[in-house]
Amino acid sequence: MISVNDLKNGLTLELDNGLWSVVEFLHVKPGKGAAFVRTKLKNVESGNVIEKTFRAGEKVAKAMLDRREMQYLYKEGKDFVMMDNESYEQIQLTEAQVGDGVKYLKENMIVQVLKHDTRIIGVDIPAHVELEVVDTPPAEKGNTAQGGTKPATLETGAVVQVPFFVANGDVIRVDTRSNEYLDRV
Repeated sequence: MISVNDLKNGLTLELDNGLWSVVEFLHVKPGKGAAFVRTKLKNVESGNVIEKTFRAGEKVAKAMLDRREMQYLYKEGKDFVMMDNESYEQIQLTEAQVGDGVKYLKENMIVQVLKHDTRIIGVDIPAHVELEVVDTPPAEKGNTAQGGTKPATLETGAVVQVPFFVANGDVIRVDTRSNEYLDRV
């Protein structure tokens, strides 16, 4: 059990027979009345987001998650094959289990697989990945004073907005949390 006063972004809780991740929290101390904590929680399985208010000092159950470092090997049909780096055991994950990070998965990438009890609830990919640009329109002469952007398709199929100077074959660094171009490698 953990006090709601100790909540942090990204913490996973067990509430109402489900797993909820803390997206946002705010401690409120009104001038009159007791303090409370207003939270925004995201369901780990369905992705639904709710707002919930707790009394200050209230206890909630913290979910015990097992983080395993695994290596993404290859895609087999619609499944993604991962290998445990300690036991060398291979498992297959669906696209739903991998989540939004599927568009950044590159063979031999090291990821964190999250388990609750024996269920796999998600995959955390690195915050920044380096990928090659495979298709982007050529740079336009002029019209670059404002630092415009153009779409670029990466080797994994993800599409991000990049500056005009990025060309086919360039390797760029992308922030996987915000889907934004960071820099050219």
